[in-house]
Amino acid sequence: MSEESHARQLVVFTLGTEQYALPIEHVHEIIRYDEPRSVASPVPWVRGVISLRGRIVPIYDLSARLGLQAQHGEATKIVIVEADSETVGVVVDEVEEVLTVADTDFEDVPGADSEMIEAIVKLGERLVVLLKSNTIFAGINDTVGQPA
Repeated sequence: MSEESHARQLVVFTLGTEQYALPIEHVHEIIRYDEPRSVASPVPWVRGVISLRGRIVPIYDLSARLGLQAQHGEATKIVIVEADSETVGVVVDEVEEVLTVADTDFEDVPGADSEMIEAIVKLGERLVVLLKSNTIFAGINDTVGQPA
Protein backbone atom coordinates (compact mmCIF):
# COMPACT_ATOMS: atom_id res chain seq x y z
CA MET A 1 0.00 0.00 0.00
CA SER A 2 1.35 3.42 -0.92
CA GLU A 3 2.13 5.87 1.88
CA GLU A 4 1.46 8.90 -0.30
CA SER A 5 -1.63 10.94 0.44
CA HIS A 6 -4.31 11.23 -2.22
CA ALA A 7 -6.60 14.19 -2.62
CA ARG A 8 -10.30 14.21 -3.39
CA GLN A 9 -12.45 17.01 -4.70
CA LEU A 10 -15.73 17.70 -2.94
CA VAL A 11 -18.65 19.97 -3.76
CA VAL A 12 -19.49 21.69 -0.46
CA PHE A 13 -22.98 23.04 0.24
CA THR A 14 -25.06 24.18 3.17
CA LEU A 15 -28.21 22.69 4.62
CA GLY A 16 -29.49 24.86 7.43
CA THR A 17 -26.44 25.89 9.44
CA GLU A 18 -24.33 22.84 8.59
CA GLN A 19 -21.94 22.09 5.73
CA TYR A 20 -22.18 18.91 3.69
CA ALA A 21 -20.36 17.62 0.64
CA LEU A 22 -20.64 15.17 -2.21
CA PRO A 23 -17.73 13.77 -4.24
CA ILE A 24 -17.27 15.92 -7.35
CA GLU A 25 -17.19 12.84 -9.57
CA HIS A 26 -20.88 12.27 -8.75
CA VAL A 27 -21.97 15.88 -9.31
CA HIS A 28 -23.07 16.32 -12.90
CA GLU A 29 -24.03 20.00 -12.64
CA ILE A 30 -25.50 22.68 -10.40
CA ILE A 31 -28.57 24.58 -11.55
CA ARG A 32 -30.62 27.42 -10.11
CA TYR A 33 -33.65 26.35 -8.14
CA ASP A 34 -36.90 26.13 -10.04
CA GLU A 35 -39.99 24.70 -8.35
CA PRO A 36 -40.31 21.04 -9.40
CA ARG A 37 -43.54 19.69 -10.82
CA SER A 38 -45.30 17.87 -7.99
CA VAL A 39 -45.77 14.14 -8.16
CA ALA A 40 -47.72 11.94 -5.77
CA SER A 41 -45.31 10.17 -3.45
CA PRO A 42 -45.52 8.54 -0.04
CA VAL A 43 -41.94 9.73 0.59
CA PRO A 44 -41.95 13.17 2.29
CA TRP A 45 -38.61 14.30 0.84
CA VAL A 46 -39.61 13.76 -2.80
CA ARG A 47 -40.31 17.27 -4.12
CA GLY A 48 -41.28 16.35 -7.68
CA VAL A 49 -39.62 16.24 -11.08
CA ILE A 50 -38.02 18.65 -13.53
CA SER A 51 -37.24 18.38 -17.21
CA LEU A 52 -33.50 18.79 -17.71
CA ARG A 53 -32.76 19.07 -21.43
CA GLY A 54 -35.66 16.74 -22.20
CA ARG A 55 -34.84 14.23 -19.47
CA ILE A 56 -37.18 13.80 -16.47
CA VAL A 57 -35.16 14.07 -13.24
CA PRO A 58 -36.62 13.40 -9.78
CA ILE A 59 -35.94 16.15 -7.22
CA TYR A 60 -35.32 15.33 -3.56
CA ASP A 61 -35.16 17.69 -0.60
CA LEU A 62 -31.88 16.75 1.06
CA SER A 63 -32.72 18.74 4.22
CA ALA A 64 -35.91 16.74 4.73
CA ARG A 65 -34.08 13.47 4.00
CA LEU A 66 -31.55 14.23 6.74
CA GLY A 67 -34.15 15.57 9.19
CA LEU A 68 -32.90 19.16 9.00
CA GLN A 69 -34.73 22.48 8.76
CA ALA A 70 -34.27 23.93 5.26
CA GLN A 71 -33.41 27.60 4.77
CA HIS A 72 -34.25 27.92 1.08
CA GLY A 73 -33.83 31.39 -0.38
CA GLU A 74 -32.20 33.28 -3.22
CA ALA A 75 -29.09 31.06 -3.11
CA THR A 76 -31.01 27.75 -3.21
CA LYS A 77 -29.71 25.40 -5.89
CA ILE A 78 -30.43 21.98 -7.32
CA VAL A 79 -27.37 19.74 -7.48
CA ILE A 80 -27.71 17.15 -10.24
CA VAL A 81 -26.12 13.95 -8.95
CA GLU A 82 -25.28 10.84 -10.93
CA ALA A 83 -24.75 7.74 -8.86
CA ASP A 84 -25.30 4.06 -9.62
CA SER A 85 -26.48 4.86 -13.17
CA GLU A 86 -29.26 7.05 -11.78
CA THR A 87 -29.63 10.82 -12.12
CA VAL A 88 -31.39 12.79 -9.39
CA GLY A 89 -31.54 16.41 -8.29
CA VAL A 90 -31.09 17.41 -4.67
CA VAL A 91 -32.22 20.74 -3.26
CA VAL A 92 -29.56 22.48 -1.16
CA ASP A 93 -29.66 25.84 0.59
CA GLU A 94 -26.47 27.13 -1.02
CA VAL A 95 -23.47 25.72 -2.90
CA GLU A 96 -20.34 27.02 -1.16
CA GLU A 97 -17.29 25.80 -3.06
CA VAL A 98 -15.30 22.94 -4.52
CA LEU A 99 -12.63 21.80 -2.07
CA THR A 100 -9.58 19.64 -2.68
CA VAL A 101 -9.07 17.59 0.47
CA ALA A 102 -6.27 15.22 1.44
CA ASP A 103 -7.19 11.71 2.60
CA THR A 104 -5.63 12.56 5.95
CA ASP A 105 -8.38 15.16 6.55
CA PHE A 106 -11.13 12.49 6.51
CA GLU A 107 -12.28 10.97 9.79
CA ASP A 108 -14.78 8.24 10.60
CA VAL A 109 -18.02 9.31 12.22
CA PRO A 110 -18.78 7.21 15.28
CA GLY A 111 -22.50 6.96 15.93
CA ALA A 112 -23.50 8.39 12.55
CA ASP A 113 -25.63 6.63 9.95
CA SER A 114 -22.91 4.88 7.96
CA GLU A 115 -25.41 4.17 5.17
CA MET A 116 -25.63 7.89 4.36
CA ILE A 117 -22.43 9.40 5.77
CA GLU A 118 -19.00 8.43 4.50
CA ALA A 119 -16.82 10.64 6.71
CA ILE A 120 -16.29 13.98 8.38
CA VAL A 121 -13.79 16.29 6.72
CA LYS A 122 -11.93 18.22 9.38
CA LEU A 123 -10.40 21.46 8.13
CA GLY A 124 -9.14 23.36 11.16
CA GLU A 125 -12.24 24.21 13.18
CA ARG A 126 -14.49 23.52 10.19
CA LEU A 127 -16.36 20.22 9.91
CA VAL A 128 -17.92 19.12 6.62
CA VAL A 129 -20.08 15.97 6.44
CA LEU A 130 -19.27 13.87 3.36
CA LEU A 131 -22.41 12.11 2.16
CA LYS A 132 -22.51 8.82 0.26
CA SER A 133 -24.22 9.72 -2.99
CA ASN A 134 -24.72 6.04 -3.88
CA THR A 135 -26.82 5.28 -0.80
CA ILE A 136 -28.36 8.55 0.41
CA PHE A 137 -31.48 7.82 -1.62
CA ALA A 138 -31.26 4.03 -1.56
CA GLY A 139 -34.61 2.34 -1.75
CA ILE A 140 -36.38 5.34 -3.30
CA ASN A 141 -37.25 3.35 -6.42
CA ASP A 142 -38.96 0.79 -4.20
CA THR A 143 -41.57 3.40 -3.28
CA VAL A 144 -41.63 5.97 -6.10
CA GLY A 145 -43.04 5.30 -9.52
CA GLN A 146 -44.31 1.85 -8.65
CA PRO A 147 -47.94 0.99 -9.32
CA ALA A 148 -50.08 0.92 -6.19
